[in-house]
Amino acid sequence: MKDNKEVKDIGITVKKNHDFSEWYTQIVLKAQLADYSPVKGFIVLRPYGYKIWELLREQLDKKLKETGHENGFLPILIPESLLSREEDHFSGFIPEVFWVTQTGDNKLSEKLAIRPTSETLAYQIFSKWIMSYRDLPLKLNFWNSALRAEIKSTKPFIRNSEFLWQEGHTVHAEEKEAEDEVYSILEIYKILIEQYLSIPTISGFKSDKEKFVGAIYTTTLESLMPDGKALQMATSHHLGQNFSKPFEIKFLDNNSKQRFGWQTSWGISWRLIGALIMTHGDDKGLVLPPKISPIQVVIVPIYKSKDKQEVLIQSEKISKILENDGIRVYLDARDEYTSGWKFHDWELKGVPLRINIGSRDIQNRQIELVRRDNFEKLAVSVDDDVLKKISDVLEEIQNNLLIRAKHILDEGMVTAKDYQHLKDIFKTEANGFVKSTWCGKLECEEKIKEETGADIRVIPFKD
Repeated sequence: MKDNKEVKDIGITVKKNHDFSEWYTQIVLKAQLADYSPVKGFIVLRPYGYKIWELLREQLDKKLKETGHENGFLPILIPESLLSREEDHFSGFIPEVFWVTQTGDNKLSEKLAIRPTSETLAYQIFSKWIMSYRDLPLKLNFWNSALRAEIKSTKPFIRNSEFLWQEGHTVHAEEKEAEDEVYSILEIYKILIEQYLSIPTISGFKSDKEKFVGAIYTTTLESLMPDGKALQMATSHHLGQNFSKPFEIKFLDNNSKQRFGWQTSWGISWRLIGALIMTHGDDKGLVLPPKISPIQVVIVPIYKSKDKQEVLIQSEKISKILENDGIRVYLDARDEYTSGWKFHDWELKGVPLRINIGSRDIQNRQIELVRRDNFEKLAVSVDDDVLKKISDVLEEIQNNLLIRAKHILDEGMVTAKDYQHLKDIFKTEANGFVKSTWCGKLECEEKIKEETGADIRVIPFKD
């Protein structure tokens, strides 16, 4: 059995609003999402954390396939000569690239980059696959990892030298098709982030200074974390013909005229898991939205020896009802832990809804529901439609988390009346979003950065 001291030791020992960074790290480790690798900048994703990624991946993968995209696989090594074919694009990645220079004791004749992103590799291949307009559109997605040297300031899920992500790459016959793709993908991301992760976003463009190198323009989804810092959640890029020309991705149109393709690229990463932790977590640990929680409902039977069989039978009955309806449920019948220890454990792991079942509950023909988002307790009669009640509560939790997160965004946003007001705001407030007008010129953007330290995060779409 675990005593109260042990419960305290395994729990979160700092307050979210006192030491946000330490609080975040403790949740990652103690909720068993990930652990540190022996190599700085790398993490080991544990099964509970990987299951969250799998659930996100399943939802996005389903939507991408519904919209005509197919999955493929790309190797991780890219020859240096291939990268140099789009120098402006690759130059932005040079400081972050890991290089392979030898195999065993033998030096390679050409350095190989470990994939920081896959544009150059994919597009060299695309040039061999695309010959005619009949080969278009080409709409491919890759679930893989990328490596970028982050060794100065690392943070699990947010800033790592290796990270899981998906990157999509498409080629189209017409520019409008490519532009439609850019906005369609961004909307798919927005639905995933807002409806599944319950995190509100601001949609818009990146400035030319901040856009993806090689893109005509970059669209983005930006969110605000509880510590007042912005987090880029997803990007979708219109590449125009900036890559198709150097990589000779061209095709014969239906008039037998040779033309260059129009391209897009887009992606999200496991950074979304980091955003999830920061946005919804509290002083007791992780708080997960039901739609992406590995366990949506945990059942904790509470019994003494003489009541054990009766309580377990009722617990298994409720578990089977939920399981048959597709709810991810776990019956915690571990004898080596007290019910109190289990309560703390599942609160730390952020399971949205807990069901307590004891002998008194059985006598009263009820079960007790405990919400993780607000710790509200509800007594539910087993003579009612238990499945509907639990489903309704899960939906309420999902919606409540989004409402709370919207409050964070709204509270963290102010409007600058003029440039002097903008500077005054950043003298007292280092974090948060500030709405402001901007002339659109690079020199003004650089002046703002120099005088306030602020970056232009997003130029919102017009309503």
